[in-house]
Amino acid sequence: MTKIDLTRKIDIPDWVEALTKPTRIGSGELERQWEEIGEEVLEAVHKVLPTGKYTLGPYLKQFEQEFAAFSDSKFAIGISSGTAALHIALEAMGVGPGDEVITVCNTYVATAFAASYCGATPVFVDIDPQTYNLSAELVEKKITSRTKAIVPVHLYGHVVDMDPIMDLAKKHNLYVLEDASHAHGGYYKGRRVGSLGHAAAFSFYPSKNMGAYGDGGIITTSDPDLNEKIRMLRYVGQRVKFIHEVVGFQDRLDEIQAAMLSVKLRHLDDWNNQRRHIASIYDEMLKDTPLQLPHVADYCHHVYYSYATVAPSEEERKNLLIHLANHDIGGFAMYPILVPMQGAYESLGYKEEDFPVGAPFVRRVLNLPIFETFHDDEAIETAKAILAYYDRA
Repeated sequence: MTKIDLTRKIDIPDWVEALTKPTRIGSGELERQWEEIGEEVLEAVHKVLPTGKYTLGPYLKQFEQEFAAFSDSKFAIGISSGTAALHIALEAMGVGPGDEVITVCNTYVATAFAASYCGATPVFVDIDPQTYNLSAELVEKKITSRTKAIVPVHLYGHVVDMDPIMDLAKKHNLYVLEDASHAHGGYYKGRRVGSLGHAAAFSFYPSKNMGAYGDGGIITTSDPDLNEKIRMLRYVGQRVKFIHEVVGFQDRLDEIQAAMLSVKLRHLDDWNNQRRHIASIYDEMLKDTPLQLPHVADYCHHVYYSYATVAPSEEERKNLLIHLANHDIGGFAMYPILVPMQGAYESLGYKEEDFPVGAPFVRRVLNLPIFETFHDDEAIETAKAILAYYDRA
């Protein structure tokens, strides 16, 4: 049983309040997206509603087939959320009590929670100083006899260097689950994200490169056994109705979301190209500032779920965020606390010194607004505001 202490003191940075209000630049992007594709989406919904079939029907099957093909995978299984996708994939891999799951220290907590839901222990490793992603060299140092799986996270849309991870997994007989929640449509050496590990978990949270109108997720795999197990687990442990072979979950993606996501999938590559275009504007305009700009490895086709810069100091990050907010621009800090430093994992005994790259990174990361509906002039105005801060306008 989880013990919850509501008297626990929470330290909230003094700059957070400045970032809670909607801004002229960086807010309202989903509304713009609706203006672009709303008619297509409504047409899809209107096809589903009269059927009377709202779960595990033909529109989910169609979307699963489309997403599997898009992701260069044999199978795709629609799930109720990205968190549930991570959890069910690990369950299908046999992760359980006493096992360890290695992942990165700077990610959304769901990556680690998925291991905890299985009764396993998340093991956190530091990050590569250029890509801010998991590296095989650091993972290998953490492998023990209890290690069952590795979960690389394609953070901010930059794909992990997967070949060394897969070589390591083969050497030690481990599963690899891609956390692809930031990287829909990304490529690694010409291969799609979602086809690089034994399975991949995607989130369709509304703000993602491809988001649902609510919650949603999907798992891709080319392993027939994993596919069968995942389908059982997402629907109360049954292959045949009323025959419950294992304790499963109620974590299906519904027909309406699937139909709407089929519409969005048709636009995804174009949307990612627009994100890359906006990133190129930032790259050019901010290249001479003190900010460290995103590094893109030559093996990676970055899809820029976020444009993550690094400020010279924590204080400068704070000042820049306030400066942008004062200019009605929505900068933010995505994952400003390492997962092992969260209260949920304090019992594991990690210290910031265990993460000499990750700890200073999360204190200085500054994410600039970037969306598929973003206009060039908004990116230019954002960059000019930063240049003005540095007196370089």
